[in-house]
Amino acid sequence: MDQQEQVFEQDFKKEARPGGPFLMQLLFREPAQLPDKERMCSVMTRRLGPVECFWHDEKGAGFAAQNYHSQFKDGAVPPQLMITSCSSFCGADFDAFQKSQMWDCMEDRDRIFAECQYQVIATDLLAAGLSAKERAQMDMDFMEALVELYPACEAVYFQASGKLFPIARIRGHQIPSEARFVYFAVNARFFHIQGTGDMLVDTVGMGTLFLPDVQYHFHGMDPNWVVNHAYHMASYLLDNDNPIQDGDTIDGMKDGKMNRAIQWECRYEEALVQPVREVIDVCMGPYASGNRGQGEEV
Repeated sequence: MDQQEQVFEQDFKKEARPGGPFLMQLLFREPAQLPDKERMCSVMTRRLGPVECFWHDEKGAGFAAQNYHSQFKDGAVPPQLMITSCSSFCGADFDAFQKSQMWDCMEDRDRIFAECQYQVIATDLLAAGLSAKERAQMDMDFMEALVELYPACEAVYFQASGKLFPIARIRGHQIPSEARFVYFAVNARFFHIQGTGDMLVDTVGMGTLFLPDVQYHFHGMDPNWVVNHAYHMASYLLDNDNPIQDGDTIDGMKDGKMNRAIQWECRYEEALVQPVREVIDVCMGPYASGNRGQGEEV
């Protein structure tokens, strides 16, 4: 991870909405045709189990994922997976702040944004009633179906997290099924705090599953270690449906590795960096900034 020297102003106008739609933008150099209904049903069924196609025309397609059932007041309903027809895409709409955190695509980012002028948007609906694990699995299976259905896709942008992946990174991945959501759809960001030696690492993307993001305000530790800890923490929250209570402790790090002998305290706080949302703030003991640390360095 290269440290960025750009200076950004805070903008807390946009508030993250927990449980909002999971939205992917598939990017293309040339206009992409919607696959025929039979082809789409075949691929979607193989990836997600039985589906019902309730919409397929020049404007897009919609499928009910029948293996999943969201629980609402009026009963259980299958979530819907929606795919739009091809539309224009403008990479210039992404600002420097957004681009600075696209760690998985730094070398290809500008080329992708310059060459890709078309997009297909895909999202889930009526999925809020699924458990976090179920929704994560469904959305990642949906992603796998999409990149198979659209062989000309150049990259995928995950809107909730701001992650951009070249298509080869998705098609060639060896990520275990249960780890895909955190890998593809959760972003661990890194910032220097201007005028100080402090750093900040946080995640974005967990709110889609009604789970909290995590945040670290610190100094004196390799930020790559902290990013790894953030991803481990995000996976733990997803795997265990967030058992963390205010004031609980978690395993800290020593020499870049998790260490049970070191305990870091967790507090629910407002995020220090946009978007506005509640996060689990991890106090890193002697490495914590903001006069929160205790004890001696280990």
